[in-house]
Amino acid sequence: MSGTAAATGSASCRFAHYFVVCGVDTETGLELDDGAGESFEQSPIRRSFKSKVLVHYPENTDRSPFNKDAVNMLCMPRGLSFHTQANSLDPQFHSFTISFDDGTRSYGFVHTFYEEVTSAQIITAMQTLYQMHHVDSLDESDAESLAGVSGCLGCTGSFDPARDTLYVSKAICLLTPLPFLQASRRFLSQLHQAVTSHTAPPLPLESYIHNILYEVPLPPPGRSLRFHGVQGPIVCQRPGPSELPLGEYPLGEAFSLLGVDNMVQLLTCALLETQVLLYSHDYQRLMTVAEGITTLLFPFQWQHIYLPIVSAPLHHLLDAPVPFLMGIQHRDGAQRSSLHLPHEANLCFVDIDNHCVEAPEDLPVFPDQTELIQELSEILLRFGLPPQGGGITKPTTTTSLRLSSLVLEDLMEDRRNGNLGGEELAVLERLQALAQRCEGGKTSEGRKTLGNVFEEEEEELKAAKLNIQLREVFAGRFAAIFGRYEEFVIHSALDLDSWLSNREGTFNFDKVSFLSVQPAPYLRFLSRFLETSMFSSFVEGKVISRWADREPLQQLFDNPDICVESNSLYVSVTTAQAAERRLLRADHTAIHPHLLDMRIGQGRHHPGYFPKLQADVLKHTFVRKNLCQSKLLDPSPQIITQTHREFVDELLSECRLKTKRMLMERMGKESAEVGQGEANITGLQENTLIHGLCDLLERTWGHGLQLKQGKSALWSHLLHYQAAQGKTEVPAESPGQSTMSEGLSEVGQARAWIHLALEKKMLSQHLKDLLTNQELLRQLYKPHAFLLCEEEREQFLFHLLSLNTVDYLCFTRVFTSISIPYRVAIIPMKKLSIAMATVNPWVCVSGEVGDSGVIQMQRNTQEIFFQCKNLGRLSTLQLGQENSGLLAKCLIDCVMVYNEITGHTYKFPCGRWLGKGVGDGSLERVLIGQLVSPGGEEDAGRGTGTLPELASPSQSIRTVLGSFGSRIQEDMREAANNLVKHFHKHEQERGNLTVLLCGEGGLVLSLEKFLLHGLKTNRLFQRNVFVWDFIGKYCKCEFIMKNHSRSRFRDGPPCDSLCHYVNTINVSPRNIGKEGKFQLFVCLGIRDRLLSQWLPLLAECPLTARAYEEDALLRDCAAVNSLSRILHTLDEFTITLEMALVKGVDL
Repeated sequence: MSGTAAATGSASCRFAHYFVVCGVDTETGLELDDGAGESFEQSPIRRSFKSKVLVHYPENTDRSPFNKDAVNMLCMPRGLSFHTQANSLDPQFHSFTISFDDGTRSYGFVHTFYEEVTSAQIITAMQTLYQMHHVDSLDESDAESLAGVSGCLGCTGSFDPARDTLYVSKAICLLTPLPFLQASRRFLSQLHQAVTSHTAPPLPLESYIHNILYEVPLPPPGRSLRFHGVQGPIVCQRPGPSELPLGEYPLGEAFSLLGVDNMVQLLTCALLETQVLLYSHDYQRLMTVAEGITTLLFPFQWQHIYLPIVSAPLHHLLDAPVPFLMGIQHRDGAQRSSLHLPHEANLCFVDIDNHCVEAPEDLPVFPDQTELIQELSEILLRFGLPPQGGGITKPTTTTSLRLSSLVLEDLMEDRRNGNLGGEELAVLERLQALAQRCEGGKTSEGRKTLGNVFEEEEEELKAAKLNIQLREVFAGRFAAIFGRYEEFVIHSALDLDSWLSNREGTFNFDKVSFLSVQPAPYLRFLSRFLETSMFSSFVEGKVISRWADREPLQQLFDNPDICVESNSLYVSVTTAQAAERRLLRADHTAIHPHLLDMRIGQGRHHPGYFPKLQADVLKHTFVRKNLCQSKLLDPSPQIITQTHREFVDELLSECRLKTKRMLMERMGKESAEVGQGEANITGLQENTLIHGLCDLLERTWGHGLQLKQGKSALWSHLLHYQAAQGKTEVPAESPGQSTMSEGLSEVGQARAWIHLALEKKMLSQHLKDLLTNQELLRQLYKPHAFLLCEEEREQFLFHLLSLNTVDYLCFTRVFTSISIPYRVAIIPMKKLSIAMATVNPWVCVSGEVGDSGVIQMQRNTQEIFFQCKNLGRLSTLQLGQENSGLLAKCLIDCVMVYNEITGHTYKFPCGRWLGKGVGDGSLERVLIGQLVSPGGEEDAGRGTGTLPELASPSQSIRTVLGSFGSRIQEDMREAANNLVKHFHKHEQERGNLTVLLCGEGGLVLSLEKFLLHGLKTNRLFQRNVFVWDFIGKYCKCEFIMKNHSRSRFRDGPPCDSLCHYVNTINVSPRNIGKEGKFQLFVCLGIRDRLLSQWLPLLAECPLTARAYEEDALLRDCAAVNSLSRILHTLDEFTITLEMALVKGVDL
């Protein structure tokens, strides 16, 4: 049901807060805009001059104080522009936004047009400026020919008052609390058309301005409102509580400008809170893309600097060392390289006019990005828009709206048009009849379609439908990912005050559990997104909702009526249908414009000139509240200094929080690794935190940089420091020019340097050394730069120093394509060190990401250097010899491997003979390594798991083994339990499987102890006792019994497989010895899910009774069955063995 609505006295519920006129002040004259950054070599007609706010109504409102300087700067970002009749005089439209301290925004909509200059003072000043410019541009030899000063017909930028008509730009602006783009644009356009029309409007302009300021209310949620402009009715609508928030900026235009792929990439950058810089010659394009991106963030909100239009006086904000979303104008003839951007390591540069997005390096892809792009492309195609972008979009010049009889019909429909009545209404009736005759009697037809919209409104409806469909796609994606986020919110506080007092140290979201239920391809994006301010703010809003009202966006997202089905968002009544209904049929009608109590002679129509408005009928008094606009829009030196001071404090606070978070997470992981608790961070999350640290350092080193040199401010400083020190080598800990820097950009090299310094626990010290050169700092940085704030800089380094208390392998595990020099040293037993002179050893080093291949060492050498791609954390080492020479045998204590870049040392204990006829006769051994902590080489063998040298068990040994049977069973259960926990961890969190299988306390050693328990010594065996001897005897007995048909219950697949595996291992060309063969036998059995079946066969063999004592574990049915069940639990896991273990065995 339609009704008539009126605005109340409060500004907070009015459609518009202010009406503003900006232009040239004829009283103060022309003043060059020094902050515009333009060259004085340009003709004055092309230069920018300072504009001023001529009038604004009302003076102030209760919730939106008027900032004259900010509004003037945003209404006319380039200042005043002068044109002549030779230039285009088409009006232009753009919008802007202003933020307040409480996080709210107001929106400005600006219609800029050109008005003929009538002031003789301005014309004379422009003529003087042009003559001075023309004289300066002449050569000295031509200075005497000044006769041509007033000539130069056809010269670009020339001005001759006798020949040319001078025009100056003027802007009319409407400031609203909500982004009513279409309605505001139409109102301002109609207002301007009334000014340029030769026919006076039905009412003075003051009537329409007063009406929209004080008599047109905000439409209620879920309703539409019709009010009247000069030339026709205007409809605006507002979504209901269960619909997506108001978003009128045309997403179709944003997608057409950039293309689907670029828009998705840009949205990813915004979600991950990188610095986003938009670049276009058109101010409205900057706003369209910026508002489009922030609209698509639902239900999240941008938390950082948001300035879609940054005028020249505010370009110092490009130094901001915090995330931002800003836009700057592309001046004619300007090059991309002319932009003085201090750092670009984490910058997303969006060249809108050239349809290009330059994203930061290593940007993760949005979840299901390919399917998302396909879905968006199909929607755009249905609306006739090219998904690849670059399509022709509507210009932002304002087109005139045709005068329709619907205006007059609408005025006549409600005969309560303010002060109009009697004679005035009779005039309107005559105008209605005239319009009917002019349009050929189509009025009756017009009445039938009174509820329809004009052609422009139909386009608006189409754009609204496209907006809704595109937004629902993204809302559906977020609902699919975060629909169950409430299950992972941690409510630890009892009341709001206690939560606020411990806000910094409180974990509000269980990130590990949330990531554990997400698909693997999502993790890289989600792990970084969970660290953003927008997600933290979203979760905090949920926590606070226990004690206070929820935010509207969060309340909508949590609405149970919204559900996820096939990645689409469904509501009881679709948003598109509701919006269409509201636009086609208004729910409320505002009071019509009416005559005001104006003085005689005021409000007269002067075609082509915006009138001087009568102030007494437009003024209105509101109670002003203490609400301030953001200081970012104030270009005064004092405020700029204060702003950068706040940036310094913010950087220091961010460093403190990041280092604290890294310490807490890393310490939690180390506690889990030693069995003291569950891990609360995955390797992926650790990489995410370190990536955030790299970003912080880049932003810190980019703050206040005098002149950018390269994309990485930190790497540039390192190179300058190196040059200042007179060094020819690369900076300390930096990737080398010939090895590590290959394939890395400047940003990549800086990140590699940070990772390496962090891994070596030298990050704080190296940065401190870097900052000791004060002369270089003053040369590179402006006075307000963070690095020149001594106290804050010291605190910053102190926070980084705290990271030395934990261990990182971030460089080793991340930069796997870099070439690393390694050094290998074979350490023989001291008493037999001379034996190394008689063998030709070889080694093959394996790590998490590859192996070095076989590296031959020369005779009589115990050390070798080699270089290969980063192997990651080292795990195994194959050590062998060629068995050539008179005494080709040696007793090896251990092998040490040194990473010459990271300084890490790995120890591979051996303690065995290498050679034929000694020990188990092995010519090749697979050794398990462990990273040696600095100063901890004495304990380096602990946890490596390489079996010690075993001698023939004596009676005392058998007694010891017998007395510790329960301990052996416990070790076996612990080894199996460690494997189970390994596979139940996230893939990124799992440790080295080879260590769990073959290392200290691993499955191989535990099972060997089990099988050695109670093993007798007799003449059937050699002097040294090995489990492999018993297994070999078992296979021979089986073969004999099968030939005599006495295998009975043992005959079958398990028995056949056991013998087959043993025979295959025995005929392998590798000389890995009996211990190595048993290790291989266990690893293959557990991989192929056969080990649990083999153990009962060994226990039931008649040979077992002769080979083992009566109390041996293998003869204990309960112990064997228990162990078999334990091994059977491992059958559910897929075990992948390192090539170093299974090389040469085809099973």
